[in-house]
Amino acid sequence: MNREVEEVREIWEGRSMNGRQAVIDRIEETGIIAVIRAPDRESLRPLCRALLAGGVDILEITLSTPDAVGAIREMRELFQGEAVVGVGTVLTMTQAETALEAGAQFLVTPILRRELVEVCHSGNCPVMMGAYTPTEAQLGHEAGADFIKIFPADSLGPAYIKAIRAPMPHLRIVPTGGVDIGTIPAFLDAGCRALGAGSSLVSAGKVRAGSWDEITRTAERFIQAVQSWRQANTNQSKS
Repeated sequence: MNREVEEVREIWEGRSMNGRQAVIDRIEETGIIAVIRAPDRESLRPLCRALLAGGVDILEITLSTPDAVGAIREMRELFQGEAVVGVGTVLTMTQAETALEAGAQFLVTPILRRELVEVCHSGNCPVMMGAYTPTEAQLGHEAGADFIKIFPADSLGPAYIKAIRAPMPHLRIVPTGGVDIGTIPAFLDAGCRALGAGSSLVSAGKVRAGSWDEITRTAERFIQAVQSWRQANTNQSKS
């Protein structure tokens, strides 16, 4: 084990955690990850409350958010037990260590950086590894990533994910980009474990305007779309 991993393990030693598998299960149960790129830290509290009110309780605070690390720490304390708060757009080991220290419960990187797996797992934290090609997706899986983030999925679409899962059904895929109310069923049909939703769920214009009720209603529609798909497929399997 290298020195960086040992340091992160010391940070997390004795800390009460939900557990890595518990977080994985909750992500899959909710099915929607809110990818949050807030224009300022002040808007995060009402924004997260609005998402939670709509049933979206998986919150990925990206490092492009001002004072993202401080925001993660604050949201963890504020929504303890209500939400799973993670960090997104992680590119370096230093960023990962800082976010873990702040209490991030899952980590998302848009790139294939295999060394992040060990540092996250030593901290009891799931990691979602970025990939674009089948080779990258498989390498991320072999490195131990809990999920493979297909990004940007809007330029690839559900058919692409269905195609790569045909020979590699073991991949636990979460697409980001191109996920909206209309595409949710197709992505789930393709075998995705959860879906990352950015601007279609957390509209920058609505955040700037403080339209929290509208964001709640949008979150409700996203969750309803997932639940309707699951119900339809449960009924189909019974018939």
